[in-house]
Amino acid sequence: MSVIALDIGGTKIAGAFFEPDGSMSRYCKRLLEHRSGDRVGDLAVEVIREVLSALPAGVEAEGIGVCIPGIVYSKTERVWAPNIPGWDNYPLADHIRKGLPELSAPIHIESDRSCHILGEVWKGAARGCDNAVFMAVGTGIGVGILIDGKLLHGQSDIIGAAGWMALHPPYLSDYDACGCFESYASGHGLGVQARKILQEDAAYNGPMRHKKIEEISAYDVFEHYPSGDSVAVAVLGRAIEFWGMASANLVSLLNPQKVIWGGGIFGPALPFIDDIYREALRWAQPISIRQTQFVASQVEEAGLLGAAYLVIRNKS
Repeated sequence: MSVIALDIGGTKIAGAFFEPDGSMSRYCKRLLEHRSGDRVGDLAVEVIREVLSALPAGVEAEGIGVCIPGIVYSKTERVWAPNIPGWDNYPLADHIRKGLPELSAPIHIESDRSCHILGEVWKGAARGCDNAVFMAVGTGIGVGILIDGKLLHGQSDIIGAAGWMALHPPYLSDYDACGCFESYASGHGLGVQARKILQEDAAYNGPMRHKKIEEISAYDVFEHYPSGDSVAVAVLGRAIEFWGMASANLVSLLNPQKVIWGGGIFGPALPFIDDIYREALRWAQPISIRQTQFVASQVEEAGLLGAAYLVIRNKS
């Protein structure tokens, strides 16, 4: 079946048309440009219309799949997206239906972490897997979970909020905003930890000392790591420990075939996957971890792919 997929992020909406074999066409992307609430919903409708208008005569979409950066409440079809103002309980599916009354195709919406694991199952590193975990490490950290061929959601669809994993006592007030794991090992967290060291280590006189401390980010940490910069080495060394512990916990609990690493940080952190696996070996259930592969994401536009495959899976 042929479907339209949308990938809604905190800064853009991408849309495309997918054939049943996974080939993508009619790709388009629009920036949010500080839109909020219904204006973002309107932009989603515009992107769908743009994809539809580019289809050949007689070709129809049999479904619409949507990937959103947050939580999809399955009982109400409403969504929560923390990076989009006004989307704390937003009726996205209804808004799309009202904006496209001529379109009778079903609409399926999932969180970005669930769409990412579906994209990997369809065309990426999890092909042939019934049990796999997608560790999405970007500004925050989320996990898409496929067990026994089924996406896991939890009682209120909040499953996969891995940034809140408790990995390091005692509890600190720093964890209030985003959780323990995310405070050390997300893109945001890497910058926070580097700034902390710079504030505490007066003797450090490396390249990060010559930049305004409030501007230090994960980019600086990765840029200066190859030269052996002490701040970068300390921050990424601790992040590897946290990535290893967190994935060890997931392996022990879920017994996946693969842990797939993706998101904006993996990326520059791809060379550390073997180090992360070695750290996980120390913590995880020993049989399960030796049966699990740690691999990098193999697809671009995983959110779009997963949104398209979401429709196909629901149809079949």
